[in-house]
Amino acid sequence: MSTALTFTEFLRSEPVVVGDGAMGTMLQDAGLDDGGSPELWNVEHPDRVAAILEAYAAAGSQLLTTNTFGGSRPRLQMHDLQDRVHELNEAGARVARSVADRYPGTYVLGDIGPSGELMEPMGTLTPEDAQAIFAEQIRGLVAGGVDGILIETMSDLGEVEAAIRAAQEVAPGLPIVATLSFDTNLRTMMGVRPEDAVRAIGAMGATVVGANCGRGTDEMRIIATAMAEARPEGLLLITQSNAGLPRLQGDVFVYDGTPEAMATFALEMRDLGINVIGACCGSTPEHIRAIRTAVAVVE
Repeated sequence: MSTALTFTEFLRSEPVVVGDGAMGTMLQDAGLDDGGSPELWNVEHPDRVAAILEAYAAAGSQLLTTNTFGGSRPRLQMHDLQDRVHELNEAGARVARSVADRYPGTYVLGDIGPSGELMEPMGTLTPEDAQAIFAEQIRGLVAGGVDGILIETMSDLGEVEAAIRAAQEVAPGLPIVATLSFDTNLRTMMGVRPEDAVRAIGAMGATVVGANCGRGTDEMRIIATAMAEARPEGLLLITQSNAGLPRLQGDVFVYDGTPEAMATFALEMRDLGINVIGACCGSTPEHIRAIRTAVAVVE
């Protein structure tokens, strides 16, 4: 590992840390078929996954996210890959690790998305079963050499807690980053408000809490402000906004958020006290380069 500081030390030593951008839309541009498994590319096309991460690292990303968002057993079962959880997550971590180690001061986050199952009482997934699902995935990520765990695009605090407990069980020394996705009512699908999320997830033991995805920077500004105002002492915050909204051009969707707009947003987030700034759906290395350039200028 090429980094001198632990991930937690690094996070607390930097005024702003720059994350990476979209993986899903980048994989689609690289040839992933609609309905295909992104995680399978970690073993079938690791060079293409590495090329995306390499582009982000070269653009200034200090955090690289593994291609494992749908790497839990229920999500992989949709592709008949449920018996390859450990393999695909370990492979995804190793691909990201191989890139990060070529860029000193760059860290790897093991990516965990929602399980796709509804927690009790809305569904049948128990906290114990959810924790076991996430623990299985995290074991593979840890075997591949991640520096931290990223739990993202969540809507249910119960599922967030299950994932955090799994991380604390499997890898008690690794820091945890957790983000929720908020809709147009500025609540998650399960009704969680940004300020409630910050307090609740911080109390669960996460090092960094925030928001990702959503409907672009305009709504993310409101969400981030609410989180900053409710932030418990010592908790770090993260925002990863979509690059605008998708617009249909011909037969493809194109996101309308420009790198310049993302740079302006990043400066606002820096001034708000957000500690980690990255991007989400529709973003590219050019968006990350604009963020890195903007926040690197100290006024």
